[in-house]
Amino acid sequence: MSFNIDRGLTNHWQHRFALAGSVCAAVLAALLTACVQPTPAPETKPAPAAKTTATSSPGEFRAGILIFGDGGYQLKYPDQDDYTDLFTPEQYLADEWQNWQDDKRPPDEYRPRVSALSPVTNRIVPATGMALISAAMKDFCRDLARCDFGVMVGDNIYPSGFSFGADGFDDLAKLKDMITDPYGSLVTDPPGFVTYVTLGNHDWESGRDAAFAQIAAIEKSKGFYMDGAYYTVKPPSANGEIELFVIDTSIILASVPVAEDFLNDDGSEGGTGAIEPPSYKAEPLTEAEKQMPTWLDAALKASTAKWKFVVAHHPIWSSSGGKFEQARVLRQLILPSMCRYADGFLVGHEHTLEIHTDDCSEALGQPTAKPFVQILSGSASKQRPINTNFMRHQEAKYPGHHTVFSVGLTWGFAFLQIEGDKATVQMRSVPDDGAPGSGSTVEFTYEFEHRSTN
Repeated sequence: MSFNIDRGLTNHWQHRFALAGSVCAAVLAALLTACVQPTPAPETKPAPAAKTTATSSPGEFRAGILIFGDGGYQLKYPDQDDYTDLFTPEQYLADEWQNWQDDKRPPDEYRPRVSALSPVTNRIVPATGMALISAAMKDFCRDLARCDFGVMVGDNIYPSGFSFGADGFDDLAKLKDMITDPYGSLVTDPPGFVTYVTLGNHDWESGRDAAFAQIAAIEKSKGFYMDGAYYTVKPPSANGEIELFVIDTSIILASVPVAEDFLNDDGSEGGTGAIEPPSYKAEPLTEAEKQMPTWLDAALKASTAKWKFVVAHHPIWSSSGGKFEQARVLRQLILPSMCRYADGFLVGHEHTLEIHTDDCSEALGQPTAKPFVQILSGSASKQRPINTNFMRHQEAKYPGHHTVFSVGLTWGFAFLQIEGDKATVQMRSVPDDGAPGSGSTVEFTYEFEHRSTN
């Protein structure tokens, strides 16, 4: 067994406190419909206007894809915990250490998350990497690679998505501060760059009407694309060679019981027998929403695209040790379809950078010729440590699964380059103590081959 683990486990690290910079807020002029109800099933809407596709030689298909998620954390919009956990620097570190122990992580690997001073409470909170990641992706696409489109994998607005003002903030101001300003102009060349979006669990926290109001606002925002809560789209920049199958895993998970996560003292999967109470309000209302896994299977099977990527918020594999029951449910519901028809799964939810493969033996009864690849890129504004105790047990318990790469306690993004029958993914990080414009560093590069069939 081998896997790359948190880079901080082998490097000396000094905790830094950074003052939160001032942020600009403005309210968009457009008015937003207070309540948007979904259609019974998603109807394909026209894709954005086509633009020139990059090719290295005549007839050779090539496309570059930015993948980033959990990017909507900004200090001016505090969580309710920030009003009660009024931490001094010493109290913040003590709480981080307690959480580390509670999560059954190895004590000798302890590192706290980078912190900052809240402009609202004037106390210590986890820092955000939003400005660093936004600047790093802009620099990367301008100077180092051609980026043809983007994928944003949920938790776009922390802590509770749109709320119709219930949290004391204007929804359109939050949209501007956490989506359109930081991520709305990532690429200027080629013109017409579009980021395809899904919602995460935090985007659902204020309820169904608020979640669909957020969808409607994103659909109207220049440079972004949604077509309801779940949809398929062929990015025009890929000339029909790539199709995205964007699903809402919050709805899927809210439709079935999910057990409560519990780790044994050694970091292995445990169980309490309890069902996790839903922390968000994404229960499906229509029959089409209840049958989303069936819809995904049919859409993948019918696709004529060469490369097929499923886009969602929740992963089927991860390394922190806190999401494995959700992952188990999703593997049962959607992994068989992805193993049969898809090339990869693009996700977030964990605030880490990870690559996993699955040989599909558990999902299909026998391994496939090429393993199925999951790319997890959920550290665009928040950080989370991995749990090497949990990882070792997970690798041993599930022989068909392999953690190719996993790094925690960093901010970063992924870049997926498609060229012919080959895909190359770069996992890139930004320095904790850097300033916007300080660039990004390649943490890991992984190649895999086209595996789906038309």
